Amino acid sequence: MTREPRDAPQFYLTAPSPCPYLPDRQERKVFTHLIGARAVGLNDQLTLSGFRRSQTIAYRPACERCRACVSIRVRVAEFHPSRNFRRVLDQNADLLGVVGRTEPTAEQYSLFRSYLDARHGEGGMADMTILDYSMMIEDSHVESRLVEYRAPDPQAPGETLLLGACLTDLLADGLSMVYSFYAPDQQRRSLGTYMILDHIERARRLGLPHVYLGYWVEGSRKMAYKARFLPQERLGMNGWERVG
Repeated sequence: MTREPRDAPQFYLTAPSPCPYLPDRQERKVFTHLIGARAVGLNDQLTLSGFRRSQTIAYRPACERCRACVSIRVRVAEFHPSRNFRRVLDQNADLLGVVGRTEPTAEQYSLFRSYLDARHGEGGMADMTILDYSMMIEDSHVESRLVEYRAPDPQAPGETLLLGACLTDLLADGLSMVYSFYAPDQQRRSLGTYMILDHIERARRLGLPHVYLGYWVEGSRKMAYKARFLPQERLGMNGWERVG
């Protein structure tokens, strides 16, 4: 007989490793498991406390001398796209966002592989195989969806091309963008920005107040784009504080 784990989650601390965002720094993470019947509620609670999900793990930075990683979430009801954001929406007016189950495909992995090779060739995910990708998409005990972004194929009338995808968790108070990737040769479209704008609109239609974007790190070029989505809230020592 399979038993549910004890009600109180057990937390663990990783060993120090090089920080992927700021040079000459070490990072540590505190993490716990998201499994069984408790996973959905626990994921909601931990997200409010600044945790992120990766498969069946919820984690948060726990660096001894650094607090640079800041959880951020967009205030959906008050968000109004700027002129630049409206331009991005116009550039992607032909895209169709299709919400599906978390079922990995070879087409998705091909796009994922192209994205990693072009933008994160030396990152921690660079060596992910199709099996690793499948685990990232499928291995979840919470309510998740995969949103595919497709455009008409100019070479095959009636067919579509996969240009982007986002693994998204549905929380009690918002949408959490767990991981997104897109075609690296479509820079004109600003697909990363578009997918965030699309998720804000999806949350609005669902009546959800927030879109969680993960961590923002001041001084990191990789994370700078997240600060543009205003108004937003950032998690600090006094809780969630409004910015913008």
